[in-house]
Amino acid sequence: MRLLLAPMEGLLDFVLRDVLTRVGGVDRCVSEFIRVSGSLLPDRVFLGYMPELLNGSKTLAGVPVRAQLLGSDPGYMAANAANLARLNPEGIDLNFGCPAKTVNRHGGGASMLQDPESIAKLVAAVRQAVPAHLPVSAKMRMGFNDKSLMRECALAMVENGACELVVHARTKVEGYRPPAYWELIPDIKAVVKVPVVANGEIWTVQEALRCREQSGCDDLMLGRGSVADPGWRWPCARPWRRERHLRRPYR
Repeated sequence: MRLLLAPMEGLLDFVLRDVLTRVGGVDRCVSEFIRVSGSLLPDRVFLGYMPELLNGSKTLAGVPVRAQLLGSDPGYMAANAANLARLNPEGIDLNFGCPAKTVNRHGGGASMLQDPESIAKLVAAVRQAVPAHLPVSAKMRMGFNDKSLMRECALAMVENGACELVVHARTKVEGYRPPAYWELIPDIKAVVKVPVVANGEIWTVQEALRCREQSGCDDLMLGRGSVADPGWRWPCARPWRRERHLRRPYR
């Protein structure tokens, strides 16, 4: 089982990633989303969001960090993904789950879940633009207004190159209101042939166990629950080892 640390805009920056991965129990992080609009971003933007790129795409505790891109234009997303790939990230994640009004108003994040064909074009463009060895994954919600297209959206991602899906088990309209519908994740798992990671409303060990049982997912992504109480994450969480290399700054 793997535990992934969720990307949370304005909260889970590189400082908090450093702190939480030192506590232990995290197998991979995802950066805050890097917004792509109508331009080619310079390296300093990628490094500003993800200084771990200067440390082999790992936190100081040695935990891999995957870079997340958010946008809706396949051409600009592909060009920026190719630019980012030069910096050797652990992988590139695509955001199809952000519920923020400002993001959705411009056609990004969860708003793309209304059009599986647009998702297919975007994922395919990014996959073709980056080296074959570089993982391209995606994070999605179960839909925008409802869950009627969740399987079609998942298939659009996987059939066009996504090697892993994280599923936040709510729609955009449901936001962060409990419950999360973990029991519907098997409907997505049944139509895709890649690893699926469950996400949403996991605050305790008991909820983590229940999520695994209901979703059928071996792996979980933790967000607000991990930040609220970093120590609960798992009984087998690795302790923070006070090794000298953990205290080196990024250079």
